[in-house]
Amino acid sequence: MSDNGRFLVTADGQPFFWLADTAWELVHRLTRDDVDTYLRIRSQQGFNVIQTVILAENDGLHQPNREGQLPLIGDDPTRPNEAYFQFADYVVQKAQDYGLYLGLLPTWGDKVNQQRGIGPAVFTQDNAYPYGTFLGQRYRNASNILWILGGDRPADGYETIWRNMAAGIRDGVGGPTFMTYHPNGGQSSSQWFHNDSWLTMNMLQSGHSARDLPTWGVIAHDYSLTPAKPVLDGESNYEDHPVNWDPSNGYFTEYEVRRQAYRSVFAGGCGYTYGNHSIWQCFQPGYGPIAYAIFYWYRVLDHPAALQMRYLRDLMLSRPYFVRIPDQSLILSGEGDGPFHAQATRASDGSYAFIYIPDPVRTVAIDTSKIAGDTATAWWYDPRSGNASSIGDVSTGGPQQFTTPGDGPDWVLVLDQKGRGFAAPGQPLS
Repeated sequence: MSDNGRFLVTADGQPFFWLADTAWELVHRLTRDDVDTYLRIRSQQGFNVIQTVILAENDGLHQPNREGQLPLIGDDPTRPNEAYFQFADYVVQKAQDYGLYLGLLPTWGDKVNQQRGIGPAVFTQDNAYPYGTFLGQRYRNASNILWILGGDRPADGYETIWRNMAAGIRDGVGGPTFMTYHPNGGQSSSQWFHNDSWLTMNMLQSGHSARDLPTWGVIAHDYSLTPAKPVLDGESNYEDHPVNWDPSNGYFTEYEVRRQAYRSVFAGGCGYTYGNHSIWQCFQPGYGPIAYAIFYWYRVLDHPAALQMRYLRDLMLSRPYFVRIPDQSLILSGEGDGPFHAQATRASDGSYAFIYIPDPVRTVAIDTSKIAGDTATAWWYDPRSGNASSIGDVSTGGPQQFTTPGDGPDWVLVLDQKGRGFAAPGQPLS
């Protein structure tokens, strides 16, 4: 992680903006050819992390994978089935071939806490450690694994099991390794594990129960904790997911996905996890739809929000990365709430600011005194296309009003300190 504890970095110190897709059932429901197709396309689309699970959610212990293998012998985590894990090995290697990290869950949460789901709950305080050790040893030389414990469940009452599994992975790997925890909707890993040394990054799940859930508030809470750790929304509103699991409420659209993505990152997130309702479950012939999925997974790889996520990453990497801080005080008026909530972030040295504004013909007053120098160069950045259009130069030092263009609907206002030599927003930083 970065020196200030806010961002992820590569081994050579370069910014790593986590841009993940969600394919929870990939190891369980796809063939090798399917895996190759999916990973190749997601790599081409600019994703750099794929979140998936070894012991999958949907009857992952008792329904074989596409090669006819179950993961455990006799539902015993200390007796892994070698043939099943050879397929998992293939997924790990193929992801590496395409330059992708795997956000890899050792198990879905129902195998620990069968609060809901098929289960069965097979993990105990005694067998969690050897299972973690097995995984750590097996993948200790894989440089593209980011371990994610949890799996859509609260940790209350099960903290020791998760801590033992984390210790097993660490000891199997032979030292510290990246780990986080995926909680259930409306919660964050910080509630149980923020002060645990194994937790590298906090992950929250804003979830699918309503539109415009205030993910920015949960991000801000975790951002304020000490010691500082990176944080992101690891499961937000999936594209094509029925709102609150009820089709009569409509399905989440590309626009609603963008709103959550930009606002969570601008609130302090070190990245974002996208999801499509058909892709997480790998919906296809032979597997019934879960929660009213309407498309086969391979039909939605190019749905709009999936193609637009790279523009968020491009924007964040087009300006100095490690100096970015959230700062809502940039917005003097016109902040809005709910679907109209605007979110602001800027550089601590005053070199730039980004303000996400979710609707057209909206006037906001911005405190330009947060921009260094006497003049700022202003732009509108289009989160649908990644294109930027110049507004021109504006004086700094006090309030300035800006009105979003009439189309869109959503826009990012970019203010750059004049003379810094930045390219247009979204273009590589030189």
